[in-house]
Amino acid sequence: MAKSERVLLTGNQAAAEGAVRAGCRFYFGYPITPQNDLPEYMSARMPEVGGTFLQAESELAAISLVHGAAAAGAKVMTTSSSPGISLKQEGISYMTGSQLPALIVNVQRAGPGLGDVRCAQADYWQATRGGGHGDYFCLVLAPHTVQETCDLSALGLDLAMKWRNPVLVLSDQQLGQMMEPVDLPPMADATLQDPPWALTGAAGGREHHVIRSYFGRPGELVEWNRQIKAKFERMAVEEVRCEEVDTEDAEVVLVAYGTSARLSKAVVQRCRQRGQKVGLLRPITLWPFPAAAVRALAEQGKRFLAVEMSYGQMVEDVRLAVEGRAAVDLLSTFGGEVPRTADIEKKAVAMLTATGKKR
Repeated sequence: MAKSERVLLTGNQAAAEGAVRAGCRFYFGYPITPQNDLPEYMSARMPEVGGTFLQAESELAAISLVHGAAAAGAKVMTTSSSPGISLKQEGISYMTGSQLPALIVNVQRAGPGLGDVRCAQADYWQATRGGGHGDYFCLVLAPHTVQETCDLSALGLDLAMKWRNPVLVLSDQQLGQMMEPVDLPPMADATLQDPPWALTGAAGGREHHVIRSYFGRPGELVEWNRQIKAKFERMAVEEVRCEEVDTEDAEVVLVAYGTSARLSKAVVQRCRQRGQKVGLLRPITLWPFPAAAVRALAEQGKRFLAVEMSYGQMVEDVRLAVEGRAAVDLLSTFGGEVPRTADIEKKAVAMLTATGKKR
């Protein structure tokens, strides 16, 4: 593919191509809808760039293969959809405890349980609270366009290597399967210099490397966890990303990500055309959550409406950031139902009206 090529891709294909262009040369996965066109794409793309594609016998096997490749210093990727990501959680916890990098894409589907293949955002807690056993975080990136899915996939792979930590791209069924034009980034140099910590063999006289997450001697795990915690604290400061749309004079601020953010942007535009002061804060990183940006808007007296496809998960982070300074409402859909712009608009206008009456 040309360096500056503009192509039509699904969100799933864009996530794959973004990773390839950031240097990913190992992909391990297992089929599950609605992400299946991503491994299908990688099965053809990896041989083209001299990479390795392997469909494992299960999600557990796939994340174990990722673990092994990451320990050798490889730029590696795996993908799945909600219940498949659940099966990978033990491996993700092991990788975080071992400080190993990987790009993981979750194209969310409705749940709980096997649920349905329709669109949902009910994996927010799993993504932003670690998801597995122990005490850890993954960086979580949330695209809302196909272009951004490509860009954040590439960024996620770079951040994984930078921080020696798994990075999760949280997509959803609609975003993963819709098609939009994408300006592809240039191909990065895939010649990976062996990281100083990687298990590449001690021939030649280099010091022995050990990668592990088990520490059995008194005090060892405490010190190791202290180091990891310090890393998380730096990540929480350095990697916060968000987009604000018309928030300067907004009286009501919508907070949404993914497909919900696409719909919320349309609502903001429609309200602004009528002179109604509605804005949008879109978290691009779900962890770390842009709490400072939310808090700053709350201190200006704005009200918030969280729009999400779950019973209400991200809204808890909004409320934590607001710390009682402003009202926070929720518009939620679930079970595969996507919010209608008319319903978001109706709720936002009602909040504007209530604000006006209080004045």
